[in-house]
Amino acid sequence: MDRVSAFDEPLKKLLGGATAKVMADHLDLHTVGDLLHHYPRRYEERGRLTALTDLPLDEHVTVVAQVAEARVLTFNNGRGRRLEVTLTDGSGRLQLVFFGHGVHKPHKELLPGRRAMFAGKVSVFNRKMQLAHPTYQLLDTGPGEGAGDGDREAVDAFAGRLLPIYPACKQLDSWRIAKAVDTVLPSAREAVDPLPAALREGRGFAPLPEALLKVHRPQTKADIALARDRLKWDEAFVLQVALARRRYADTQLPAVARRPAPGGLLDAFDAKLPFTLTDGQQKVSGEIFDDLATEHPMHRLLQGEVGSGKTMVALRAMLGVVDAGGQAAMLAPTEVLAQQHHRSITEMMGELAENWGLWREAPRQEGRRSGDGRALGGSGQGTKVVLLTGSMGVAARRQALLDLVTGEAGIVIGTHALIEDKVKFHDLGLVVVDEQHRFGVEQRDALRSKGKQPPHLLVMTATPIPRTVAMTVFGDLETSVLDQLPAGRSPIASHVVPAKDKPHFLARAWERVREEVENGHQAYVVCPRIGDDEDEPGGKGGKAPEGDAEKRPPLAVLAIAEQLSEGPLAGLRVEVLHGRMPPEDKDDVMRRFAAGEVDVLVATTVIEVGVNVPNATAMVIMDADRFGVSQLHQLRGRVGRGSAPGLCLLVSEAHEASPARARLSAVAATLDGFELSRIDLEQRREGDVLGQAQSGVRSSLRMLTVIDDEEVIAAAREEAVAVVAADPGLEHLPELRTALDALLDKEREQYLDKG
Repeated sequence: MDRVSAFDEPLKKLLGGATAKVMADHLDLHTVGDLLHHYPRRYEERGRLTALTDLPLDEHVTVVAQVAEARVLTFNNGRGRRLEVTLTDGSGRLQLVFFGHGVHKPHKELLPGRRAMFAGKVSVFNRKMQLAHPTYQLLDTGPGEGAGDGDREAVDAFAGRLLPIYPACKQLDSWRIAKAVDTVLPSAREAVDPLPAALREGRGFAPLPEALLKVHRPQTKADIALARDRLKWDEAFVLQVALARRRYADTQLPAVARRPAPGGLLDAFDAKLPFTLTDGQQKVSGEIFDDLATEHPMHRLLQGEVGSGKTMVALRAMLGVVDAGGQAAMLAPTEVLAQQHHRSITEMMGELAENWGLWREAPRQEGRRSGDGRALGGSGQGTKVVLLTGSMGVAARRQALLDLVTGEAGIVIGTHALIEDKVKFHDLGLVVVDEQHRFGVEQRDALRSKGKQPPHLLVMTATPIPRTVAMTVFGDLETSVLDQLPAGRSPIASHVVPAKDKPHFLARAWERVREEVENGHQAYVVCPRIGDDEDEPGGKGGKAPEGDAEKRPPLAVLAIAEQLSEGPLAGLRVEVLHGRMPPEDKDDVMRRFAAGEVDVLVATTVIEVGVNVPNATAMVIMDADRFGVSQLHQLRGRVGRGSAPGLCLLVSEAHEASPARARLSAVAATLDGFELSRIDLEQRREGDVLGQAQSGVRSSLRMLTVIDDEEVIAAAREEAVAVVAADPGLEHLPELRTALDALLDKEREQYLDKG
């Protein structure tokens, strides 16, 4: 067996079909290499018991504990039997429950004083934490008895002082995974080391085979530290090399320098602004215009706090490119968001047209709806701002396509429809992408390929992300940060509403909404799903239900709107908005809400980004535990955009001790998006940090935690840049090339999906 193929060996050959199938289906482990990189989550010391007071509700856990007492209870007039076993760690207690035929074996084995590993899902019954029907592995022999074959095997398997606890699942316990690892561990000697020898020796890292052996079967805590340090570096370095190679390839591309002509649209726009740009907006705009002036394509990430004025910065960049004779395209992931971006940009211009006559309405072409196109005009200049989406009428779409190919339209805002082959540009100079909703590099590159030369690229995130995530998820982009809010923004008060425990709190929430409307303001109510026949189970909220909420589907827009209209908000003007409404209906509802003709808008997350209605002051988010921290923060940013204070109420039925409630309390406690983004990462499962779209990268980061390992990532990035600069094709580093191929196949390296 050669040293590469050892890690590619299917697990079925070594472990048998049944175990291999469970590992593939439930843990995404298929080869020897996959299993060797399935590292222990933590280690228990044989002489120590797991702290039972800190167990997370609704999660699958593995604990080492001692039996304090056990008793069999009968019910149904003696026909049913239940075994209750109480575990102790010396301070806290945890109850185990077994029923029916499952009582006999644990009743015989789980005697007071015995120690074992137990695995199961933590739940609450009668206000006590419990594991129902857990699996277990004895770690000692009973008092005064000899060890049977099963006991002896278990004790021998964990003869070391440190017991590895693996990420496990209901179908495969940690100790069975450990046994499988023992089977494949000899293959660790065949590991191909991706770190260049000079780097490995310079930083004093252990060889990769030694690190793998020590992470799985450490003798001391020092072994664990040595292995972790090395394995974290592997993950960070190989990923940063992939990103550095992409950045290097981008720097080799030619681009047209786009320097705005003085006295053009940008100068006219700035001169007529009714407010002053923040220092942050001016600084970031300077960075963007410096990039646009070069003959290599800009690749820049623009991120910032919710409401920090990113759209204004993007619009100024687009106007600058138009002044330089090019065209600018803004790519949005949904039709609703494309329409909202189109509306907000044309409103910025429309206000100026109304106040100063800088903008004039474009001559209407036959078949074009009002609002589809608007012309910028000043000193005899002009350009159109057009919308292009998949659901536009044939005539309007034909006109928009014509405006793009002739250069009549300087700015286009659209969806994936912009990527289609039939869309041609006269001279595409800048692509602005709203990255919040998971655009991948493949879609970005499809649009970039429409330029005569690669156009400049500006990517916007709707919520802040920590520096380490920016270096990892957006590692092929330079970063600009907007951390100032425009003057005049009001504070937002946020509160958790525990609807199940305290239903009167929910009643009070609807009273608060009525009060806001009576004071001349408006409100949003957000639900995780639509509630029509096409709804998928689980809805759009994304998060799995936790605790008691698991017994029902997520709340729906259509049902809640009806309940509110007939109940606590009767008499108010209540409307619905969701992604499956016809485009003209969505547009109509948003226009009427913006005009103050709707009091309460019951919506899905279509209002998450780009909606700017300063008169809306209250938001009630139903089933708030179904949403992620950053998404809640983004939704909350729809209120408090005017001079009146904002109010955000997070309604949840999640249990008070659940991780879901902890998330909601974190959101309610701070308005700092950067702090919340850290909390979001800390509370999510480690594999999800880089986002669900990034399957290749996500599965590769088993040891590295991007929230805690900033120094490792920064140092790995520095080393990766140096390696790629010296050897862009990695011709002299075949082991690194092999590791890179394992992380990202050729297509995935080219189109590294952004989380």
